[in-house]
Amino acid sequence: MTESVAIAQTDLLCTNCAGQCVFDPASGTLTCLRCTSEHRIAIDPDADPSAEQHYHPDLPHTEQPRFTQNRPYQCETCGGEVVFLGHSISESCPYCNGNLIEQSSDESYVTLGVIPFALSDERAQINAQGWVARRWAAPSDLDAIVSRSVVAGIYVPFWTFDSEEAVDYTVKYKVRSGKRTYTRSYSAFMRTKFDDLLMPASPHVTPLIRDGILHEFEPGNLRPFEPAYLAGFAAEFHHQSVREGLKHNAADKALLLRNRIKKHSGKSSITKVSYATDTTGIKYRRILLPVWILHYSYQGKPMKVVTCGLRGRTFGERPFSTVKLFAFAAVVSSAVTAFGFIWGALQLF
Repeated sequence: MTESVAIAQTDLLCTNCAGQCVFDPASGTLTCLRCTSEHRIAIDPDADPSAEQHYHPDLPHTEQPRFTQNRPYQCETCGGEVVFLGHSISESCPYCNGNLIEQSSDESYVTLGVIPFALSDERAQINAQGWVARRWAAPSDLDAIVSRSVVAGIYVPFWTFDSEEAVDYTVKYKVRSGKRTYTRSYSAFMRTKFDDLLMPASPHVTPLIRDGILHEFEPGNLRPFEPAYLAGFAAEFHHQSVREGLKHNAADKALLLRNRIKKHSGKSSITKVSYATDTTGIKYRRILLPVWILHYSYQGKPMKVVTCGLRGRTFGERPFSTVKLFAFAAVVSSAVTAFGFIWGALQLF
């Protein structure tokens, strides 16, 4: 986080009436809460949001977190640490809806780029409630419960990683010969690369949040980081070092590598993949991406619906109605039984 975050509070005051301004996704401007006037966000013309930083695992890394004075809060429930810049629109943790405790300071890394919210809270609310309304076999009272909840917006931290991989691999696969099945091995070498591989930079970015973002992320939409984009929203900044980020996301990268190996091998019925890779050319960005989260509770169980702040893709957690599931199972069972009787009768003719 740059030092500009610490002084941005006064920069968010309206030049017409000194009222507090917040970022408006619809207009892409700072909008005054008092007089509704709009103010264009000035962007450094020399800033390049597409720029990536080089990382060499075997060399000392000099990037250091910065200590700044702002308004960080820590969640009592999930431990997430978020910052509110300017007018706060949430008094609860956007991640889990838990209580927030104000902290005195924050230490985090510099954000390199951001994609601002393009979806308003009204649109996100409609998307979230519409997603719930379309759920099959949902309890009859679910719509009413969800309608009493509201969305909260937060900028979540992500990495983009580039790398080049030189991979020696072996796959084991099954082949059939007559009535017998044999296991065979195949070894080969391949080169592959990752470009703008999007990875979460926080343990609080759940698979639900990550999946909602992955489908709509386009690096070309990144803008230079300006604190004004965060006005009126919560944000979690980067607290992971590059080494920690690579380690934290190693499992996801390994899964992608295994899938590429399977495709490269050309074999089917693969039962095991083993490999060794030499990784070079690592580059990274620290970015913030927008998410709307709606929290609700059904029969004491907390759930959430996530709407991507980029184009509105929506995912969520939902309960099922046992009565509706039982009724559906009964209908299917009756249909199968009826089909059996009809099929049996037809065989008699």
